[in-house]
Amino acid sequence: MNTNKVSYKTVSIDTKTIFYREAGKETSPTILLLHGFPSSSHMFRNLIPILAKDYHVVAPDLLGFGLSSHCDHKEFSYTFDNLAYYINLFTLQLKLDKFAIYVFDYGAPVGFRLALLNPEKITGIISQNGNAYEEGLSDGWNPIRKYWTEKTSQNRDALKSFLTEETTKWQYLYGVNDANLVSPDGYNSDQYFLNRKGSTDIQLDLFGDYSNNVALYPKFQEYFRTYQPPFLATWGKNDPFFLPVGAECFKRDNPNAIVKLYDTGHFALETHLEEIGAEIRSFLAKVYKIL
Repeated sequence: MNTNKVSYKTVSIDTKTIFYREAGKETSPTILLLHGFPSSSHMFRNLIPILAKDYHVVAPDLLGFGLSSHCDHKEFSYTFDNLAYYINLFTLQLKLDKFAIYVFDYGAPVGFRLALLNPEKITGIISQNGNAYEEGLSDGWNPIRKYWTEKTSQNRDALKSFLTEETTKWQYLYGVNDANLVSPDGYNSDQYFLNRKGSTDIQLDLFGDYSNNVALYPKFQEYFRTYQPPFLATWGKNDPFFLPVGAECFKRDNPNAIVKLYDTGHFALETHLEEIGAEIRSFLAKVYKIL
């Protein structure tokens, strides 16, 4: 049996369905891959086989994203606390007792909440443009920040521009030296799900709730200081939303953190898959002493 092959599965939790991709031997060390906005586990489609050679890889779609349950925002509260709550239940259902986390964008506040809740389970952290410091937030957040301070319908409606086909494609291509290296599969897949009925309000609710992630930054930082988890930051340095200083800040609380900056944008895996994959494998080999 070739365990490097990716399986596509679902689990049911509290009447909700979480879709996930899985590969590698279940007896190998586990890596939990957590995607961001506006993506899904599809963003890891090429990374999973690289990691599955030595690791058990699990990549779920967050609720409201990809192929996981897409509940009406009036019936389910789309907050990062709730996203993390269900991912924690997901790890319990899959009996993931110890695991490293790869966090990207929205996956960072979800994954860091898991670390706060279960510090004994986290064997290492890879943050790819997954922020935990206010210094890392660019001016690109200003329209969202405005909504945090004044939750008017006008400010909420202004954020719909983040959900257009043009903006989704721009997120993939901004800061990339060669746009021909970026597969259209990523931004077209993301936009397909963004165009579903009800998706706009789901995403606007999460934009509004992101302020609670910033409020938790001090607790995330305290976790880094207290537990000093093995840490690798792999960062697209031309990211329009999360600045490179956000990656460097991890070393302030975790002096042994490794920071690698790449000359690319937000979706760094699209252009630097081989480099990032090799860096992760080298990092995890030291964590798990795999030679």
